[in-house]
Amino acid sequence: MTKTAVYARVSTRSNGQDPETQLLALREYAKARRFEVFEEYVDVGISGAKEKRPALDQLMKDAKRRRFDAVLVARFDRFARSTRHLVLALEEFNALGMDFISLSESIDTSTPMGKMVYTVIAAVAELERALIRERVLMGLDRAKAEGKRLGRPPGSKANVKRIQKLKSEGLSIRQIASEMNVSKSTVSRLLITVP
Repeated sequence: MTKTAVYARVSTRSNGQDPETQLLALREYAKARRFEVFEEYVDVGISGAKEKRPALDQLMKDAKRRRFDAVLVARFDRFARSTRHLVLALEEFNALGMDFISLSESIDTSTPMGKMVYTVIAAVAELERALIRERVLMGLDRAKAEGKRLGRPPGSKANVKRIQKLKSEGLSIRQIASEMNVSKSTVSRLLITVP
């Protein structure tokens, strides 16, 4: 029997949002497919744009421990915060030999059609990464051609001397950074690189 993890998310309980709406449909689907529900992972009051979602984070940890065979969600947007996030998760599930099923989009990577859709999504994401890389490289080439200096600007001798003076006066790195209007890491780097 296939063990499945069920994931549901709502941004807020107000405005009629209740994870139970998603969970009922997911439970019915699991029952119809004769899946054993390993666990229901539910994030409530958490925006899909948030990097950290406790229930989803736990689901991903349990996936790495291979505690279930499939992940079942109501819709992509309940699960992933972006296409890139979705593709990365699908790649991870694929590497672990797990299936991913989204009811709304009728995606089931255990079927030939679902595998094909996953391949298309992954190809689009790869194309997007390649285009971004290409644009960055073109921008760097243009900047070099225009004689622009790339990378970190060197610390001017005046700045280094001022930082050393402030340090000798007993100011902390944070205070120096605030005074000089630079980052703490810049202050640290300039203090370390001083001959």
